[in-house]
Amino acid sequence: MSKSDRIDVYLVAGGKYHNIDHARLELLKLLAEQPRIKVRVGEDYSDIDAICAADFIITYTCDVIPGETQTRRLQDYINAGGKWFALHGTNSILEFLAPDADGNPQVDCPEHNTPFMEILGSQFIAHPPIHEYEVLVTEPDHPLVTGIPTFTVDDELYLSKFHGDYRTLLHTHWSDTVANFVRTDWVKQTDVQPVLYLHPYGEGTVLYLTLGHCRGKYDMQPLIEEYPAAEEGAWKTPEFHELLRRGIRWAMAPGH
Repeated sequence: MSKSDRIDVYLVAGGKYHNIDHARLELLKLLAEQPRIKVRVGEDYSDIDAICAADFIITYTCDVIPGETQTRRLQDYINAGGKWFALHGTNSILEFLAPDADGNPQVDCPEHNTPFMEILGSQFIAHPPIHEYEVLVTEPDHPLVTGIPTFTVDDELYLSKFHGDYRTLLHTHWSDTVANFVRTDWVKQTDVQPVLYLHPYGEGTVLYLTLGHCRGKYDMQPLIEEYPAAEEGAWKTPEFHELLRRGIRWAMAPGH
């Protein structure tokens, strides 16, 4: 195999309140299915030179936000034609506030880095309690989702504020209120909530998949010393793994 066949990938896997070890391992296993791929791994955007030297980026994070200079580099990378496969909490900024009068926790999602969210095409604002919900195919003829049946996940249903154009490939439905999150600007005129979408940015593209929650025993520290039960979300479903495989193949291929 010649050197020109190699595809360099940077995986950012890090952050809070999730079983990052599980997600990192599963993504590395899926990336390892592609013999052309060579992977570097980091827990944040600090190694921005290596990130922007990669052929594509894949991220699984929660409350991990690049600094101003790193954000500009990411803007340039995608603007110039780069591809980014972003998962689950990549678009999250979380601030835990004082409980309300009834003692319920309150979470804010401030817009501390709007340019970063504009690259991704969305910012996480809220989710209802983890529950089972159906994921439906929006564009059945698109190769990223063709042949994927309607499937059920027991996951976080992401409600997000969107930036710019996006093409929804998978969706679910939600229109009720959400407790514990202070912002409501996820509310749209329709109850259709994107689950997988493509977002053009300059000459490049972001593929965003909101599924993939997972949490282990110690992942809520220091808020909770030991979390009572492990959560694996969509990782338990074959459809999610197929979507990850297709996203990796999409990122490997030329074009958008």
